[in-house]
Amino acid sequence: MTRGVLCCQGCERHVSITAGTLFADTHKPLRLWFEAMWHVTSQKYGASALGMQRILGFGSYRTAWNWLHKLRRAMVRPGRDRLAGTVEVDEIFIGGERPGKRGRGAAGKSLVLIAAQQAGKGIGRIRLLRVATASGEHLEPAVTRTVDPGSTVRTDAWKGYTGLKELGYKHETIRPAPALGENLLPLANRVASLLKRWLLGTHQGAVQPSHLDYYLDEFTFRFNRRTSGSRGLLFYRLLDQAVRLQPVLTRELKGEATTAAWLKAMKTNSLAYRGNTAVLRGVNTGEIEPIVPSARNMNPSWLIVE
Repeated sequence: MTRGVLCCQGCERHVSITAGTLFADTHKPLRLWFEAMWHVTSQKYGASALGMQRILGFGSYRTAWNWLHKLRRAMVRPGRDRLAGTVEVDEIFIGGERPGKRGRGAAGKSLVLIAAQQAGKGIGRIRLLRVATASGEHLEPAVTRTVDPGSTVRTDAWKGYTGLKELGYKHETIRPAPALGENLLPLANRVASLLKRWLLGTHQGAVQPSHLDYYLDEFTFRFNRRTSGSRGLLFYRLLDQAVRLQPVLTRELKGEATTAAWLKAMKTNSLAYRGNTAVLRGVNTGEIEPIVPSARNMNPSWLIVE
């Protein structure tokens, strides 16, 4: 080993031990990565990029933000087991208030399917999956991906679930109609409430639609390990999956629409400030992007596209 890299005796090419992992091409020491991973796994309610920047002493908020998104990609094990037994399934919309139709079919929001496994009187493991629409064309494949056939699946009477019996599930309709009423899916609805509270609390509700899947992965990772008595086991699991994960390029972390909106704002000078919030005017993307207006010497704030 020379200069911290391995040398092949046959071809004399050099390769780093981090090649082919999440840590590939990093310019920071691995010890700092391990400290970041310990910080992420030791926080009960999750870690924000601003908190990581302060604790680890990053000079750039963007570096902390990129690291967190890379670690979120390592929070889901490929080929993980599906839920089994009795599972409650329901959907929720993620996104702020907008005018127009409410409930299923609402525009401008992300639809997330929640599958919560029953464990005695409480909740066992969960799965969260974003789906395109609330039709059977998208809901039924999502259930197939998250729940083992032969399991008992409890839903309301929404027509998107009518084909579950043909797929090999024991389908129980808890609510006779999909209208609002008594909470008869308490496990799924409790998870929905905790998820929304987590997004609004830890992340201030500023989650891009293009990144939502990875926030759902983080919430699932934390929720399914909430009863673990050892933070070290969570750290080990995250480290193990980070080593198995292929390298994640920085350009893969950025939403294309948001990046285009930010570049357009810089060129057209359409960026205005409202207190500690940067507001991007006249760009119709519907995205939210974290930025640091360093020229104004502010704390990191949220770019709101209007």
